[in-house]
Amino acid sequence: MRSRLKDIVPDAELRYKSVIADEILRLKEERNAVILAHNYMEPALYYSVPDYRGDSLELSRKAAAAEQGVIVFCGVRFMAETAKILSPEKTVLLPARKAGCSLAASITAEDVRNLKAKYPGVPVVTYVNTYAEVKAETDICCTSSNAAAVVESLGTDTVIFLPDEYLARNTAKETGKHIIFPSKLPPAQFDSDLDYQIIGWHGKCEVHERFTVEDIENARSQFPDVLVLAHPECPPDVVEASDFSGSTTAIVNYVRKHPAGRYLLLTECSMGDNIAAENPEKEMVRICSVRCPHMNEITLEETRDALLNNQYVIEVPEDIRKKAYKAVKRMIDISAKD
Repeated sequence: MRSRLKDIVPDAELRYKSVIADEILRLKEERNAVILAHNYMEPALYYSVPDYRGDSLELSRKAAAAEQGVIVFCGVRFMAETAKILSPEKTVLLPARKAGCSLAASITAEDVRNLKAKYPGVPVVTYVNTYAEVKAETDICCTSSNAAAVVESLGTDTVIFLPDEYLARNTAKETGKHIIFPSKLPPAQFDSDLDYQIIGWHGKCEVHERFTVEDIENARSQFPDVLVLAHPECPPDVVEASDFSGSTTAIVNYVRKHPAGRYLLLTECSMGDNIAAENPEKEMVRICSVRCPHMNEITLEETRDALLNNQYVIEVPEDIRKKAYKAVKRMIDISAKD
């Protein structure tokens, strides 16, 4: 840990964290567990105990293929639910009691049913950042890395795309489609006299919605050579002003392969620390002060306690799981063709 994180995490903290990491590795073997960690995990966790690291799509694939009987998902609740949807016979542990998501909380299964009633026959694409009951009302899920490919795979003029407003707008632009946003009203009160090809929703990520074009302009005024990388959950004008936009894994790979020496990452702050640790010869411009409060609940201590006390077990009712499975599996199958 010290060789990788000595310039990121204080040495005293590393010594403390390393003891916990050793305990987790022992417990992982005893429990026959696999640990999956999202790119937003704190560096001391990210670079110590996970068997696999990545974005939602990568980790969904790993969850589906896992041979171990226990999956510890170091991410937020909807991610752990997705692992349970794909592997119902396994014990899935979330190392935090809540670890929610503002985006997942922005829409309910009833909201989706209302939209389907208003627009009968229109396929529903749901971002994987949603809870299981919403996925169960969905035709196919997507991630930020494959949203456009999923929309185009349906071969239809119109789709319902939920719940991230900015990802929907960015996907509409990428696929050349018009987009509308019905209000949260009962079906009979929706306005249908509009030109539309994508029907969106007003959900937002509380982290990515904070970034602005002014942030980019300020960084470029001080560092003219900086490359700006934005997550697709950022506002469309921010994505437009950036040099590159992609999923967390796409951003990781971009920095890893690109020869530029300086980057501004418009995404969750811990990910910037993780990329900086992997690429010590490259500079990450530190304007970010936005830490996801939900991802921040996942720590090495909580991961240890999850294995030690078998907490907190994720359950998905079987009727919901079966319906949600179809949407998630279609997403994985589409991605496997890439």
